[in-house]
Amino acid sequence: MGHTKGVKLTILGSGTSHGVPMLGCDCPVCRSPDSRDRRLRSSLYVQGSRGERAVIDTGPEFRLQAIGAGITRLDAIFLTHSHADHIHGMDDVRPLSREAPLPVYGNRETIEELQERFSYVFKETQRGGGKPKLLPVQVSAPVAVGGLLFSPVPVKHGALDILGWRIEEEKAEEAGNWGGGGRKAGGWGVGNRACAVYLTDTSAIPDSSWPLISGPDILIIGALRTRPHETHFTFEEALDTAVKTGAPRSFLTHICHDYNHREIEAYCRSYQENRGLRRLVMGPAYDGLELIVETA
Repeated sequence: MGHTKGVKLTILGSGTSHGVPMLGCDCPVCRSPDSRDRRLRSSLYVQGSRGERAVIDTGPEFRLQAIGAGITRLDAIFLTHSHADHIHGMDDVRPLSREAPLPVYGNRETIEELQERFSYVFKETQRGGGKPKLLPVQVSAPVAVGGLLFSPVPVKHGALDILGWRIEEEKAEEAGNWGGGGRKAGGWGVGNRACAVYLTDTSAIPDSSWPLISGPDILIIGALRTRPHETHFTFEEALDTAVKTGAPRSFLTHICHDYNHREIEAYCRSYQENRGLRRLVMGPAYDGLELIVETA
């Protein structure tokens, strides 16, 4: 049933919409020999202790990302929003949906856009095996996938209302008290769970969403660059948010080609030293990075 140490998170892609290297660019970062500077479009693979498997976002390189991560099965897909760099690999889940339709969760705008852009998937006029089997679900409440709980976190991406995701799993000592649906009587009690929060393409967090992103074991948060942007956090804004959540480990994702991996590491070290935050782990994510949220 897979690993047993806790929830395993794999960064499938850590790049912004262009990806790095960017097409037609010969800047030092795009020509970097450091594999950590190769940033495919942002996506996260989640594996639960019981073998649950889900992805957040299926960008244009999803097929290559899935092969690289050894993904052979999925139980669910969670979407942050409908921009091309987050959903345009959806057709590549065809081999993973042969046995049963894959549920795809997103907010109303995202699901409607998915159904329009991939209309052939949902029309009866095209038959045969040339399309994925998808079950689109407009979500406004937490979703249980085995022993995992995915809670939608409303955030702003410029003027757009999109979703981040809070990922939770019961602690090992509590596992015997959980029902078949993955829920313990009385709900997902604070202190009986380990969790991670995944936010990309974020420029602001509504006050109502702060309880959902507070106190995670790991925060993965979008941080485009140091220069301000209308629809994305800067490095500083993302790190400020990380501190406010209280996360002991924070990783930046959805990064453009302005800085290489080592330069972003140095930026994070300087940020921590200037604020007396050496106890925290802060740094850039990179494609293939594996993180464990302990539940033992």
